[in-house]
Amino acid sequence: MTHTSAFCRAQEAFHRDRAAVANLDNVRIVATSAAAAWAREAVVALRREGKLGQEDQLPAAASLSEEEEDAAFSENPDRGLAT
Repeated sequence: MTHTSAFCRAQEAFHRDRAAVANLDNVRIVATSAAAAWAREAVVALRREGKLGQEDQLPAAASLSEEEEDAAFSENPDRGLAT
């Protein structure tokens, strides 16, 4: 399952807040480490989301007439002559 960048940033903020209010050093260390991991995951999610948007930016398909020409063209000279 992939996470959105917004979800990753929310998790990062949650763990940073938890580290800020932690009384125990080990809790603070683990929460800070988790926040850093979520920050890295957010960067990956942003890249992934950017790639998803590129699909819409692909050039339009060839025109119908070009597709018909491609379908009509054959390297086999006997194509269409057999009955």
